[in-house]
Amino acid sequence: MKPAPRLTFAVDDPGAPDVLPLLRELDGYLARLHPAGTLQPVALEALRRANVSVITARVDGRPVACGACVDEGDYVEIKRMYVLPACRGLGLGRQLLDAMEDHVRRHGGRLVRLETGTAQAEALELYERAGYRRCPPFGEHHASPRSICMEKRLA
Repeated sequence: MKPAPRLTFAVDDPGAPDVLPLLRELDGYLARLHPAGTLQPVALEALRRANVSVITARVDGRPVACGACVDEGDYVEIKRMYVLPACRGLGLGRQLLDAMEDHVRRHGGRLVRLETGTAQAEALELYERAGYRRCPPFGEHHASPRSICMEKRLA
C-alpha cells in the first residue's frame, strides 16, 4: 500500500530551482487574467527582501502552492498566493492561508491585508470565508474597479 501524500508548509527561497517555476506559472496565470498589461511580474529581488517571507506548500517535497507575507510595519500584506491548477478544489488554498496567518502571528503581526482582482472569484470566496472583509486601498494599491482590498485582524 502506497503511503499517503505528505503536506508541509515552510518559508522558502523564492529563487530555489523548484520554487521559481511555481512563481513563473503564477505570473503567467495573472497575465492571462489581466491581459491589458496592468500587472507586472514581481522581481525575484523584491521577494528576497528582509521583510518578505515566501511560504510554500509541498506535497512529498514538491512545491504545489505559494504565497508571500510582506511585513509593512503596521500590517502584513499577503501577496502572490497561488495553487497549481491540478491541486485546486482540495482545500489547499485555505490551508496555505492558515499557514501564512500562523507565520504572521508567530512574528508578532496582528493585521493582515491583501489585494485581489475582481476576476478571481475563487480567491474572493476563500478570503471571505476566512474572515477577510473589504477595506479601502492601502500601500501601493489604488482604487480600481478591477481590484478589491481586504483585511483581517488576527487574534
